[in-house]
Amino acid sequence: MTKHVYQKETTQLMQDLNTTIAGLTQAEAQQKLQEMGLNQLAEAKKKSALFLFLETFKDAMVIVLLIVAIVQMIMGAHVEALVIFAVLLLNSLVSVIQAKKAEGSLDALKKLAAPDASVLRAGQEQSIPAKEIVTGDIVILEAGDYVPADGRLLEASTLKVDEGMLTGESTPAEKEITTLSKEAPIGDRVNMVFSGTIVTYGRGKFLVTATGNTTEIGQVADLLESTTEQKTPLQRGLDLFSKKLSFAILILSLVILGVQLLRIFLDGSVDVTQDILNAFMFAVAVAVAAIPEALQSIVTIVLSLGTKKMAKHHAIIRKLPAVETLGSTSIICTDKTGTLTQNKMTVVDHYLANGQSGEFSTDPKKWQTDEQRLIEISVLANDATISKDGTKLGDPTEIALIDFSENKNQSYQKLRKQYPREDELPFDSDRKLMSTLHTIDQQKIMVTKGGPDIVFERSTKVLRNGQIVEFTAELKNQFQKQNEVFAERALRVLAFAYKEVATDSLTLADEEDLVLVGLLAMIDPPRAEVFQAVADANSAGIQTVMITGDHKTTAVAIAKEIGIFQPGDQALTGVELDQLSEVELAEKLAKITVYARVSPENKIRIVRAWQEKGKISAMTGDGVNDAPALKQADIGIAMGTGTDVAKDAAAMVLTDDNFASIIKAVEVGRNVFDNIKKAVAYLFAGNLGAIIAIVFALAIGWSNPFTALQLLFINLVNDSLPAIALGMEKAEPTIMKRQPRDPNSGIFTGKTLISVTYRGILIALAVITAQWLGNQQSPELGVAMAFTTLILSRTLQTFAARSNTQTSLQVGLFSNKMVLLAILVCGGLFSLTLLPGLREVFAIPGTFALKEIGLALSLATSAVLLMEITKLILVKIQEPKSEIQLTRN
Repeated sequence: MTKHVYQKETTQLMQDLNTTIAGLTQAEAQQKLQEMGLNQLAEAKKKSALFLFLETFKDAMVIVLLIVAIVQMIMGAHVEALVIFAVLLLNSLVSVIQAKKAEGSLDALKKLAAPDASVLRAGQEQSIPAKEIVTGDIVILEAGDYVPADGRLLEASTLKVDEGMLTGESTPAEKEITTLSKEAPIGDRVNMVFSGTIVTYGRGKFLVTATGNTTEIGQVADLLESTTEQKTPLQRGLDLFSKKLSFAILILSLVILGVQLLRIFLDGSVDVTQDILNAFMFAVAVAVAAIPEALQSIVTIVLSLGTKKMAKHHAIIRKLPAVETLGSTSIICTDKTGTLTQNKMTVVDHYLANGQSGEFSTDPKKWQTDEQRLIEISVLANDATISKDGTKLGDPTEIALIDFSENKNQSYQKLRKQYPREDELPFDSDRKLMSTLHTIDQQKIMVTKGGPDIVFERSTKVLRNGQIVEFTAELKNQFQKQNEVFAERALRVLAFAYKEVATDSLTLADEEDLVLVGLLAMIDPPRAEVFQAVADANSAGIQTVMITGDHKTTAVAIAKEIGIFQPGDQALTGVELDQLSEVELAEKLAKITVYARVSPENKIRIVRAWQEKGKISAMTGDGVNDAPALKQADIGIAMGTGTDVAKDAAAMVLTDDNFASIIKAVEVGRNVFDNIKKAVAYLFAGNLGAIIAIVFALAIGWSNPFTALQLLFINLVNDSLPAIALGMEKAEPTIMKRQPRDPNSGIFTGKTLISVTYRGILIALAVITAQWLGNQQSPELGVAMAFTTLILSRTLQTFAARSNTQTSLQVGLFSNKMVLLAILVCGGLFSLTLLPGLREVFAIPGTFALKEIGLALSLATSAVLLMEITKLILVKIQEPKSEIQLTRN
């Protein structure tokens, strides 16, 4: 089996890369640079704006509208054709702008490259642009440096590297010089450094083994290129609906055209040419009546309103359809650090030789000697500080220790000023200890902190109730058992000890015969609001899955505490996941609620596994390693404090990095989808009414009840405002108690389809009656009556569209004031069509007056009242059935 870079001896690696400890010569480096190319990420060719523009015309409904507009242009209806072209152009431009905004993930990745790096060339240290680094170079690292390429460590002096962007871990990784024998995930490759990570402590030197797209970041870039963004359930639903509707419209229009042409030839028309033109216009009118031209714009506006609501809950939407996708989400794959937890290491327990643990007094005056000494050591053997502006600097573990001291009302600065550091033995990954020298009570004291097992082995005495006693086997056993208890709770534990010395400088030999004081245990604790948020997700039928770069033990402990990991659930590491076949993963998937030590490929595989089961999956993340999975997921959710790469790949950004905000956003998303359904149902009920009226007129030989311009005015102008107002309806009280909707279900299902059909029939009956009344005087008045009744009944049905089960009075007449405003504005818009000059444009004759308007209004109001009364009757009929069902249950 081929060995990985971290498994080979460094001497072998140098031979493989044709280099030495002195580095490459300038000539060798230039030769490699020509062969391998620059140390930067390759960028795939982006779609041009023109290509994106043309892609928008692939939609079935758009194609039908284009055909209609072209036919109208040929037949001389230039105004109507230009209106349709303008609408299509506007929709296309909006789509292109959105698509261009979404590009940028690779641009953000490229920015991560360090501008310059220190390398050895022929034994001489020099600074070169990072993009000129090649494999075989020897790179020198100092605290604060960006790592410019992947490589194997040759030297490491207390070296710590923040690899969170790749591994998801909250604490810097401690590096050491070693050769690993087994395969290991990125987070466990302690002898490697990776491009784009940051050195937080110490210094080192490494051999470059990968550059550009062959680095770990480069592989993430490749995944981003190969990962396809998922269409949202709404997009899929509307696409399917558009295809079906477009096909139905074409068939209906052709049938109507065929019937009319047949009539013309059978009746022996005098003016065949004019009659054929009229037949074409009639068929075109059907298409115009059926297609909701403003649908895309209205959906976009309703989604935009949803983004404003979500922003109040700390959720910034980057891609509009993501608003609705959240409402369909059934799986949330969430990171642990910072999302479920506070991303702040916190001391949560302690242990002293007298058995004391748990709560620690916040009054230093009440502390015994043991407690006082424990706090002193934790603060003095510590390099972390808090600046004047409150910024905390240093290792997260050490910051947790000074926070603990401050929270217990013991100023760490006061202690350090009282007992200044005189010498030190810095932390070393081999010793796993840190010691500092101070003068305490006129005595030279060395204080030490480190790994519990190491400190236990080096201690011969223990501080117990203020007295120094022998560190017996029994006491050692007690400390070891307590350390195991802390470990089972996934707590990170440090041991603290001290020793009197008779010297002004420390040596490694001094770190023996220590006096053990006690233990401090810490963890990155869960956010307080996460417990309820997870419970709310469960009640909404949403399963929460933790995917983290942290260790399995820590991940499971947190998952259990907050309710994600239940009895019978399983936890897997990335390595264990790799060993499962696709079939095995599919069988176990529902029970695996924790994934630990995962790679970017693992995350994509998990998301795809859920998607193959037909589940809408959300994925959270903040690092470069999360970006491919964020793009693959149905909705990617990046953290506000995360990398630009993650944000660019995501559809939503959480400004507070809080899981609870996701659940609040889900509620808004569900409400947005409900409102989109109400708006779409409103549009199609009105369009159905118009189509029925047209077909009826054709069947009995009446003239077309509407002109194409009248229908365009209703579809594009009049109907838009009520549909948008319906997008502002408040959420139903039980919205978070129901299961996520089936992503494969259509827009019109169940009660919605019945409601749309019923309302459409009532509107049609009102319009047909109006045309009949108008025809008694003239066909022109019949058209005016039909148009007026259609526009009024469609406007007033806004009240009925607010709910399928409740009347507008029951919902609250003033609970959505935008509905009332929209209806008033629509009334004003209709009155404009009656003005001199516009009457002729909208085919309204002079004989059309107040009497006719009153008749039309009466017919429209009657239709809407029937809609509302029917709801009341149906609810009364269903109530006994509901009570019987409840009794049986």
